[in-house]
Amino acid sequence: MCTGKVYYDLLQAREDAGIKDVAIVRVEQLYPWPKDTLNKELKKYKNAEVVWCQEEPANMGSWTFVDRRIEYALEDINIKAKRPVYAGRLPAASPATGFMKVHVNEQNQLVEWALNTPLDDIPQPFRRPTKLAAE
Repeated sequence: MCTGKVYYDLLQAREDAGIKDVAIVRVEQLYPWPKDTLNKELKKYKNAEVVWCQEEPANMGSWTFVDRRIEYALEDINIKAKRPVYAGRLPAASPATGFMKVHVNEQNQLVEWALNTPLDDIPQPFRRPTKLAAE
């Protein structure tokens, strides 16, 4: 799942890699939250893992707004996924690195996390790295 321009990066990377088992759901409107539409769409993927991908740092983009709303949607429709996983830039003081090479590397990394990386290997912002947090 994503919103904005990163959708096109994900779409292109999925096509280039020949990935056939990943659906990309683009949320066009964040407010009012499209609960019914999202529930209807997510019901199609009963066994899917749910990943929210954004290019903004975790503390600046939509993640903190959509995180719980996606979680509530997953509870409502009772599918395998119970909580979304974040795939994007780590929290930062600035929305951009200021260096094109670093930006491109970070963009490639977040697309890789969203499409190919096992969920447990994707760094999660705002979560304690303890066994307690995993339970």
